[in-house]
Amino acid sequence: MPGGNPLSMGRDVAVDLGTANTLVYVKGQGLVLNEPSMVAVDTRSGQVVAVGHEAKRMWGRAPRNIRLVRPLKDGVIADFDVCEQMLKQFLQRVSTSRWSKPRVIVAVPSEVTGVERRAVQDAAEFAGARRPVYIIEEAMAAAIGAGLPVHEPSANLIVDIGGGTTEVAVISLGGIVTANSVRVGGDELNEVIIAMFKRDFDLDIGVNTAEEVKIQLGSAWPLQNEVVGDVGGRDTKTGLPRTQEVTTQQVREALDEAVMKIVDAIKRTLERTPPELAADVISHGLVLAGGGALLAGLAERITHETGIQAFIAPEPLLAVVLGAGMTLENLEAIKGLTIQSEFS
Repeated sequence: MPGGNPLSMGRDVAVDLGTANTLVYVKGQGLVLNEPSMVAVDTRSGQVVAVGHEAKRMWGRAPRNIRLVRPLKDGVIADFDVCEQMLKQFLQRVSTSRWSKPRVIVAVPSEVTGVERRAVQDAAEFAGARRPVYIIEEAMAAAIGAGLPVHEPSANLIVDIGGGTTEVAVISLGGIVTANSVRVGGDELNEVIIAMFKRDFDLDIGVNTAEEVKIQLGSAWPLQNEVVGDVGGRDTKTGLPRTQEVTTQQVREALDEAVMKIVDAIKRTLERTPPELAADVISHGLVLAGGGALLAGLAERITHETGIQAFIAPEPLLAVVLGAGMTLENLEAIKGLTIQSEFS
């Protein structure tokens, strides 16, 4: 379209390609897809048999010939071919025409390497996105999605706790002043819960059960009402199924080391923040986004450890994709929000 903005051609799509979940936002429609980043592959034919929710339902229940794959690990692509197939199916679901090539912006962790960034762009292109594929840092997208005034000359401290990574960034005047990315997130919290049950109770539990324990019994700060829950699994000694009683305090103690990694990442970012902006952070507080922000008592724990008031974003699970989507809605912001693209 001569003289028109290249992003206005066709349907524009924002993707939060997460370790645990992939979310897709379509310009003019909002959030249209939120599915687990999971693919079921038939090992005999190599064909993808299910993606997203359908694949997750097979977890722990699939026959031998079905391999369940999570193509992203620690926020980056671990299995390129499977990631491409997953992204292709997700983009096809939101596309109006099989021939249309949507303009795509993808959120990635702040400290990904150039090779990792290129892998994301290639996967999106091979999945059907129009070139160039735009990249926005997750911390910036989360800050926008959380409603922070990122263009103002004052500090905004965002902490985005995803499935594979935690992104901490100080943002001012539309750019990231300092950032820190640690490969700790919801997945590691699940792993330490699984390890606790095996170590302390001789009980094997699955990832889905660990996720439920984290949601129902997990916390980062003492609760007003500590509770006890029964968790089902397989006894490691007898091989038989049984249930185990566990308290919220026991789960909290198991999660403590992982929670402290998040706290330390915040502290390291603050140590590198210029004094003037550090003063802003003290007065404004920090904002938690991502699924990990929903861990009970995490805001209170961070406030206690750092001395800075921590708030939870209005929609923490959606902050990144909403922020990337808002960037699509305001095309003039594309140039100013440190979005990088490859035109090769």
